[in-house]
Amino acid sequence: MLFHSLIFVLFAIVFFLINRWIGKRVKGRLAWLTLASFFFYGWWDGRFLFLILFSGLVDYGAALAMHRFPRRRTFFLIASLLANIGSLSLFKYSGFIAANLDSLFGLTGGYALTSHIDPFFLITPVGISFYTFQSMSYTLDVYKRKLEPTKNILHFFAYLSMFPQLVAGPIVRAKEMLPQLLQVNPVSKAERWEGLRLIVKGYFKKMVIADNLAPIVVAAFSAPDTNPSSLYWWGVMLAFAFQIYCDFSGYSDIARGLAKWMGYDFPDNFNHPYISTSLREFWTRWHISLSTWFRDYLYIPLGGNRGSRFRSHWNMWITMVVSGLWHGAAWTYVLWGALHAFFLSLERITHLDSWVRKSRPARLAGWFIVTLQVLVAWVFFRANSVEQAWEIVTTMFSFKGDWITGWGISGTVFIGIMVLWELLVSLRLDKSFRQVHPMAEMAFYAILITIIIFFRGEGSAFIYFQF
Repeated sequence: MLFHSLIFVLFAIVFFLINRWIGKRVKGRLAWLTLASFFFYGWWDGRFLFLILFSGLVDYGAALAMHRFPRRRTFFLIASLLANIGSLSLFKYSGFIAANLDSLFGLTGGYALTSHIDPFFLITPVGISFYTFQSMSYTLDVYKRKLEPTKNILHFFAYLSMFPQLVAGPIVRAKEMLPQLLQVNPVSKAERWEGLRLIVKGYFKKMVIADNLAPIVVAAFSAPDTNPSSLYWWGVMLAFAFQIYCDFSGYSDIARGLAKWMGYDFPDNFNHPYISTSLREFWTRWHISLSTWFRDYLYIPLGGNRGSRFRSHWNMWITMVVSGLWHGAAWTYVLWGALHAFFLSLERITHLDSWVRKSRPARLAGWFIVTLQVLVAWVFFRANSVEQAWEIVTTMFSFKGDWITGWGISGTVFIGIMVLWELLVSLRLDKSFRQVHPMAEMAFYAILITIIIFFRGEGSAFIYFQF
C-alpha cells in the first residue's frame, strides 16, 4: 500500500478514527495497531504475511528463552539469527546465489540451479530487509542484556509490524519503541502540527521532486545505447542523487509524521547528507537508522577501530560490502558498498576528514570531493549491470559531448528545483517563517500543498520498497 495512494488515505482515516475511539486502553491499541499493520502489509501480497509472523514468533520466543535460560542464551540467539538470515537469504538471495553458482560451474539448460528454484522464492517481499533487521535487533539487545523481553505478544508484534515504518524504515530499535507503545499520552496541538509539517514535506519530496526526476533517470538507464556525452551523465547522476534522496527521505518524513499523530517518536533518518564535507560525515547523515544498525551490530562486534589499523579498515570493508549486499542481490550493489569502503579507507589514510575542518575553502574542497565520490558510487547502485555502470563511469570522465544532447530543458529545471529545495531546508527557512508570524508558516505549507496537487509527477512506488 503506497502512502501516496487513495486507498492509503482511506486506510489512514479509518485507522485514526478507530484509534481515537479505543482511547487509553493499551491492550486495545496494541491489538488494533497490529491488525491494521498486517492489513497494510497484506494489501501488497497477503501470502507474505507468514514471513513477518515467522520472524516475529521466532524472535519473541528466543528472547523469552534467553531470559529464562541465561546459560543457553547463545544457543537461542544463534537459532534466532539463523532463522532470520535464512528466510532473508531464501527470498532475497536464492536466485542470485544460484545464478552465480551456475556461472561458476558452467551449469546450463535443464541442469542449471536457477531452473529448479520455485518462482515463488524469486519474489522479494516488500521491506523484508527492514523488518528482519528490526526483529534481529530485538533479540541481539536481549542477548546483550540491554533490554528486558516483553511477555505480551501483541506488544512485540505492534513494535515489529508498525505500519508507518514497516516496509521502508526508519529501522526503530525495540528499546526506544517498546516503552512508547505502553504509554498513551494525548497528542498535543504542537505534535499534530509537527506531524503535518513532516507529512507535507515528505509528500513534496516524493511527489514533486522524486517523481518528476524519475522519468529522466529511467530514460537514461533504459536507453539501448549509452549516451556519449560526459556532461549528460553527470546531470543524470545528479538527478538520481536527488531522486533517491527525496524519495527515501520523503518516505521517512511521512512515517515520522504519522507516528507523531499516533503519539510516538521515530528517529530522524536523514540530516541533509549532500552538504557533507567528508564521506564519514555523509554516513552520519544518510539513512541514519541503517548506518547505526550496522555500526552497533556488525562493525563494533567485529572489533571496530580497536586493534591494528589494517584490522579497522578490514572491519569497515566488511561492514560496507554487507551493507551493499543488504540493498540488493546483485554485484552492482556489492561494488557500490566496496567503492564506498575504498573512499572511506582513502579518507582515513589521508586524514581528509580532519583537514576539511581547518578553513572554509578546505570545507568547500571537501564537499566537492565527497559529491564526486557519491555521484560515481550512485552509478553502480542504479545501473542495470556492472558492464553498464562501468561504461557510464568511463563516459563521465571522458569529458566529451555536449550538455543538451538527450537531456532537455526540463531536466535542468528540475535539477534547479532540487538544489533550491535542499538549500531551503538546510537553511531552515520554514522555521524562519514560523518565527516571523504563524500565518507566514501556514502560507508556506499551503503553497507546498498546492504544488503537490498541481505539479506532482507520475506516481511510482518508493525506491526502497524493493529492499
